Amino acid sequence: MEVIRSKEFTANRAWGAKDIAKMNGITTRLHWTDQPYKWHVNAGEEVFVVMDGIVEMLYKENNEVKSAILNSGDIFFASVGTEHVAHPKGEARILVVEREGSV
Repeated sequence: MEVIRSKEFTANRAWGAKDIAKMNGITTRLHWTDQPYKWHVNAGEEVFVVMDGIVEMLYKENNEVKSAILNSGDIFFASVGTEHVAHPKGEARILVVEREGSV
């Protein structure tokens, strides 16, 4: 049993993570960042939950770049093949649920 206070979590580098759980090939991690990630496509679906902060999520649909502003409590679901990149606006804490070994 563990209680995790997501708003208190920090890491020593951008996108540093605390592994929370690995269940049946699915990982759940809490990330801290103040820097953009990189454009990528995951090996499977991804659930991206903003726990604290604001994140601009850029993603491609039919080769067109689109954008969504995610606030605390907002969820972004990347289906298989969705190319995307997260750009935090300042510090952000993000819960990511994805296939083990994904980028």
